[in-house]
Amino acid sequence: MNNTTRMTALRYALIAFGLTFFFGLVTFNEIWASGWRWGGVHSHYWPMIVGVYATLGFFLILASRDPLANRSLIWFTVVSSVVHALVMAGEAIMDPAERGHLVGDVPALLLVAVVLAVLTPKGATITVAKDLGARRAA
Repeated sequence: MNNTTRMTALRYALIAFGLTFFFGLVTFNEIWASGWRWGGVHSHYWPMIVGVYATLGFFLILASRDPLANRSLIWFTVVSSVVHALVMAGEAIMDPAERGHLVGDVPALLLVAVVLAVLTPKGATITVAKDLGARRAA
């Protein structure tokens, strides 16, 4: 995959995950509560997690404009998604009532982490930025 293709794919991934974080959590919670909702119907946790992830989603969408300038946000999303998934997996294993998360939000967060980690340039060079600038000008 060349740099231009990778950056285009990264932009689309940031938009897709951003929209999913911004709108999708509430939808997933309604469609498949056992794979997405923690703490029952009247949890104080749920509005907090929706607020945090909606905010992250908004900033991932903004980051799609210039992913290289927002690598720290992208890597925060990668690392925090892995940590969140591992903590949730541990809790779901210990609490049989929460096992649905092992096939719901746990793999979803790991997917986010893997896709963004693979697509984000590790040592982004000025060449990538020049390629993108030339492409925009054309």
